[in-house]
Amino acid sequence: MSLTYFKRFRMEYDLATLPVSPGEPEGYRILPWRNSLIDEHAESKYQSFRFEIDANVFPCLGEREGCRRLMQEIARRPGFLAEATWLLVWQPTESDAPEYCGTIQGIRDRGNYGSVQNLGVTPLHRGRNLGTCLLLKALDGFRSAGLRRAYLEVTAQNTGAVRLYQRLGFRTTKTVYKAVEVAYA
Repeated sequence: MSLTYFKRFRMEYDLATLPVSPGEPEGYRILPWRNSLIDEHAESKYQSFRFEIDANVFPCLGEREGCRRLMQEIARRPGFLAEATWLLVWQPTESDAPEYCGTIQGIRDRGNYGSVQNLGVTPLHRGRNLGTCLLLKALDGFRSAGLRRAYLEVTAQNTGAVRLYQRLGFRTTKTVYKAVEVAYA
């Protein structure tokens, strides 16, 4: 076993500057939190992260059952904010089966900040501003809950996510390093 360090940025956002959400793209709906959708959140999280760098940083994101446990833990946290937790579904027509393809969760932390948890969009649905839509819905949920600021942590190597957050106005306030044990064969 050896340790690998992943560089991560803590990025913050002033909720007073929140733009108007662009709305849902055609064929998509953003569903509010319901306990009955926990498995759909978990599956969407798994499909979004399993082949990404964050599955190395947080191994639970690379496992179906790990994503399910993580969703259960997030939903049970004292600061869990249903109004900042959303599920994205693709269903171009009423007769099509729904495809859950994005998720985001929000928590009110002890410092009275909104904490964005695991924004993910599945690979086939990326590049359509869906991450922006989910993130703006979560940020609006924080603001509706009376919070003034929100933050998230992002792995520096996840350049697409870093660009998204910067484009929306997040500012890096801290750099941290996450140590992860790696087994070599």
